[in-house]
Amino acid sequence: MTDVALPRPKLSERDTVAAKILRFTMKAPVQLALVVLGLVWLVPTVGIFLTSILPAQAFTIKGWWQVFSKPSVATWQNYSSVLHNHTITHSLVTTAEIAIGNTLIVIVVGALAGYAFAWLEFPGRDWIFIGVIALLVVPLQMALIPMFTLYNHLSLYDTVLGIVLFHAAFGLPFAIFLLRNFFVGIPKDILESARIDGASEIRIFLRLILPLGLPAIASLAIFQFLWTWNDLIVALTFAQNVQPITVAIFSNLRQFGANIDLIAPASFISLLVPLCVFFAFQRYFVQGLLAGSVK
Repeated sequence: MTDVALPRPKLSERDTVAAKILRFTMKAPVQLALVVLGLVWLVPTVGIFLTSILPAQAFTIKGWWQVFSKPSVATWQNYSSVLHNHTITHSLVTTAEIAIGNTLIVIVVGALAGYAFAWLEFPGRDWIFIGVIALLVVPLQMALIPMFTLYNHLSLYDTVLGIVLFHAAFGLPFAIFLLRNFFVGIPKDILESARIDGASEIRIFLRLILPLGLPAIASLAIFQFLWTWNDLIVALTFAQNVQPITVAIFSNLRQFGANIDLIAPASFISLLVPLCVFFAFQRYFVQGLLAGSVK
């Protein structure tokens, strides 16, 4: 006798609905907690935005939540004033120059050094890489006073170039460490095949390493850009007339404590730029975080 495969019984519609309800019930507490946590994190951002569209007098009397009870008090005049404020607009341009400039330096030098530490043989490679790793534990604050003295002698104090070089110097150890570990995960056979075909190291780097390492490089660029854009302590130390946006906002807060109609919109614009950068490169950021987790 031959065995006849019996058809598997199908789940009834009632069972399917019950399973869906059970899954929803199990996930609902976690999802609700995440939603609540996300809303709590958004409260300061929403508060800054609503404050930025309120006249200073209205905010001083009742606070930003009065927008919900009396929407007519909201106005875009504050943003018009900020965009016509030379100090704020110049600070935004200066911040963009610093953030983009040091990010490009960190990416280029970090990628070249990461490739060298990963795939090139040279004397003292492992010891030099250990030295790079050791630089990761050096606090940034410890170098402010020595670099301040050095910048005075080199005429780099209160210049965009000086701030860019400082951020690049402290961003390179992490960049080299991150990219070296990512490049090591690239299959060796690909590089050997390229070398057999006569490709130079520069060509291998440009045609193979950079395209394959794009997720890690994009993640590094996002980290470096956000860190530099939001920096305050380095800008306060090395900038006097060349002020990034964080220093410009801090100066207004210190000198004119009630000047909220200028501080709030400038702060929101400063917040909006890194958010746009993050969402624009979010796909590469996620790929960079997951890179190397699976083979």
